[in-house]
Amino acid sequence: MTEARPDLGPRKAAVLRAVVEAYVRSGEPVGSETIAEHAGLGVSSATIRNELSALEELGYLSHPHTSAGRIPTDAGYRHYVDSAPASGVRLRDAQRKAITSHFAEAILDLEEVLKGSVQLLSRLTQYAGLAVPPGASDEQIVRVELIDMGPTLLVLAVGAHGRVDKQVVDRPDRLDAATITDAERRLEHVRGLTYAEAQAKLLAESADAPGMAHDLLLAVADVLRLAAHGDRGAHMVVGGVANLADETQAWRRETLRRLFETLEREQEMLRVLHDVTAADDVRVTIGAEHPSTGEWEASMVTAPFNAGDATVGTIGIVGPTRMDYLSAMASVRAVASRLSELAGEPDEDA
Repeated sequence: MTEARPDLGPRKAAVLRAVVEAYVRSGEPVGSETIAEHAGLGVSSATIRNELSALEELGYLSHPHTSAGRIPTDAGYRHYVDSAPASGVRLRDAQRKAITSHFAEAILDLEEVLKGSVQLLSRLTQYAGLAVPPGASDEQIVRVELIDMGPTLLVLAVGAHGRVDKQVVDRPDRLDAATITDAERRLEHVRGLTYAEAQAKLLAESADAPGMAHDLLLAVADVLRLAAHGDRGAHMVVGGVANLADETQAWRRETLRRLFETLEREQEMLRVLHDVTAADDVRVTIGAEHPSTGEWEASMVTAPFNAGDATVGTIGIVGPTRMDYLSAMASVRAVASRLSELAGEPDEDA
């Protein structure tokens, strides 16, 4: 929870904004002369020094012992983010073109699109990209197919939000085309069901299916079970972690190590993403506003992506508290919006 603080007047807010932007740019503590020279506030260095002292007393700035300048605290960054224009900042032309190009080439499998999207966000922001794909257990199935590949069969399942699961299974001996056709006819019965419901339906269907059709339905049910609860159950997609190693100026080595360790503990990271993601828009979590980001001295910018009115996944970035928040928010919002468009598109073959 963020601590309630007194409102700042226009001049203090302008000085704080100038400190945040200068510090994010340079990584160096910011002094009154820098602000007087570059911020265009129209006041003297002495006046700015007084405002810096007042902002420090209010908890928006801190004063490293070895420097005459100030750096923002978590509260300072929070004020900066909350006082930004509601419309945010515009993406640069290069960023917008990169997003447009990525989604113009997007393939059907939303999981693969997300892998590319976290890499895209990482390139746009220079932080690490994170995503949580749609979970299979509550997603409706639009298509299940058995594809004859000679010595093997390919089981293909397509979800309503763009999820694609496929698995090669051994072809039973003496399996004929009529048996495959019978199994595929029974697979039509699971359209519109969730993965979990479809698995249960196929287990029931297999009970009165003859010989090899029985085995095929059990094999498809097992593929759906693994999709909902196995490696592609609740999990996270990460990209651009190497960018965090480039931020050693902004982080202590031990702090960075803790973040890397958590990124490897997927279930713990999933809980953090669940905690910090809003239901309807971009959310910024700064430093100690969450126990984990406080431990990492990090910030996260996250957003949900939707299929219609239903939230189906999360996309975002993690980086140091010394972050270009407005650009990161614009990038995450734009990518989440395009993912929502993609997840909401009906499957053409459904």
